[in-house]
Amino acid sequence: MLIGQAPGKVEAEGGVPFSGRAGRTLFRWLARAGLDEESARDLVYISAITRCFPGAHPSGRGDRVPTRQEQSQCADWLETELRIIRPAVLIPVGRLAIERFLPKLPLNELIGTRHVVDYGVGQGVAIPLPHPSGASSWIHQPGNAMLVETALQLIGSELAALRE
Repeated sequence: MLIGQAPGKVEAEGGVPFSGRAGRTLFRWLARAGLDEESARDLVYISAITRCFPGAHPSGRGDRVPTRQEQSQCADWLETELRIIRPAVLIPVGRLAIERFLPKLPLNELIGTRHVVDYGVGQGVAIPLPHPSGASSWIHQPGNAMLVETALQLIGSELAALRE
């Protein structure tokens, strides 16, 4: 199960998660983990912390982060999905999704690591990824691209183990 932050404008208009620029980056990453886009869309349930496009960020760079109230209003959706799907592997994408499952730590302490998490109705392995939108400069800081590569290797290993 992959959990993003919220639909972007392209996703809100078309109804397909991760179909914009961030999605192209995300699916390039997942391909490096051994999962092409078509397979990913068939095999991985894609969800989000919130259900509605929050609008553009006031700075004009990226989308606005959903408020705590918006997150709270949508929480039942994600809780229900977790209860139904009971995922063995969770891939939280971006800080908002990461903080739903993992402690509030710097991304460079979380990306590239594997965590066993209790998500309320079960346990799974969480392997976080940074947000692929490009709005954040985190990916371009020294050493961080390697952390993403490590995360992708971990995702590939977990998915291979599930297929066996």
